[in-house]
Amino acid sequence: MRTWSPICLSLFALFVGGCATSYRVSLDSTARPGPDAISYSIRNVSHTEKEDSLRYREAADYVRTGLSGRGMFEAPPNVVPDVIVDLDFGISTEVRRKVEKVPVWTTTPSTTKPHGSIQGDTVVFDRAVFSQEDRIIVDTTHIKFLSLVAHENVASTTGEPAPETWRVEVTSEGKSKNLREYLPVLVAASIEYIDKDSRGQKTIRLKDTDTDVVFVKNGM
Repeated sequence: MRTWSPICLSLFALFVGGCATSYRVSLDSTARPGPDAISYSIRNVSHTEKEDSLRYREAADYVRTGLSGRGMFEAPPNVVPDVIVDLDFGISTEVRRKVEKVPVWTTTPSTTKPHGSIQGDTVVFDRAVFSQEDRIIVDTTHIKFLSLVAHENVASTTGEPAPETWRVEVTSEGKSKNLREYLPVLVAASIEYIDKDSRGQKTIRLKDTDTDVVFVKNGM
């Protein structure tokens, strides 16, 4: 059996770690005190994905896995769930325009006469001139988002939505439009903050090799 030296193992770990893809996500979560809710039912509130679409089913499976990481389970048909979890996800595009100063180099002729010359020819030099001008920069950003909102599973007598118990909003901005790649990352980022108040927006960095990301991708 081949043995690995400590140096080889270190180099292998460095190589594997260097190949990981990193993600930057923003997260905001709220929760209110109340009894623990361990059973749930998922409700599709997406404006773009139907419940029978492949993308929605994949997203819902990721969410089920993420919720299981918090000790929650999906209520079977004969069990009344503690909460209804509204699932929304998707991608939006923002085109942002901003004015930036950009450097501009031009050349102008400079005419001089050589020193000490009596009847010398005129010498023409090119002189570089630096200036700045305003230019409009167009930047296209794709925002991948995931929203999980848990409501008490109680009948409303006023027509108002049932009270929220917790909410998690996760986004990731960038050039990529690959929502399918980002969904497990967004769900993985939410796990720690389900039924927890983040006390403001948090910035989280994840890699595709992180435990939570791998856990979500592997599924139930």
